Amino acid sequence: MKKFSGFTSDETFTRIPDAFFRDLLPVITDLEELKATLYALWRIGNMEGRVHVLKEADFLEVASAAGLKKTVARGTLIRVARGSEAHYFLNSPRGRASAEAFAKGQLDVPVEILSAPVERPNVYKLYEENIGPLTPLIADMLKDAEKDYPNTWLEEAFEIAVSRNVRNWKYIEAILKRWKDKGKDERKDQQDAGKDFKRYTEGEFADFFKRK
Repeated sequence: MKKFSGFTSDETFTRIPDAFFRDLLPVITDLEELKATLYALWRIGNMEGRVHVLKEADFLEVASAAGLKKTVARGTLIRVARGSEAHYFLNSPRGRASAEAFAKGQLDVPVEILSAPVERPNVYKLYEENIGPLTPLIADMLKDAEKDYPNTWLEEAFEIAVSRNVRNWKYIEAILKRWKDKGKDERKDQQDAGKDFKRYTEGEFADFFKRK
């Protein structure tokens, strides 16, 4: 048996849907099916872009063809064959819509999303690297933020705080809330560093610049 060396402080975390523990875990008895299911959740959960899909070859090193077939039979994954290749979508609202469009030839799969998953730092690592040590209270707030905001938003908000030398979670949270309430895409001056700095230092976040 190969001994596991243990998790590290740099680990990122993959979200697992509640339905996996509630509906799937109690009924999956085949190890290969379990491996294929978990691998799909990990890979698809770390994909970017609007199309989240895997090819049969992606499962070869972690699960057998029989295990993958069982995920389709159970309804966890949706298999769509196009040409000589089979593609697998998660049976979620997004996955079902993509699978249907792909089957009809209305959707193409970008080659880049079929590569290895992008590993992004989780919000705890972002905080420790850019702000400071975690406390139980901060950890709870970060956990909630990770549920409420996309990883890309969290990363960008931390970058803004660091670039402005405002290493304060309340400031970062204020940015995130503003994007959520008013629309992140409405930041018309995103490319104008001068306007951006003025808005953060003299506008609604100005108080945070006075805090240490």
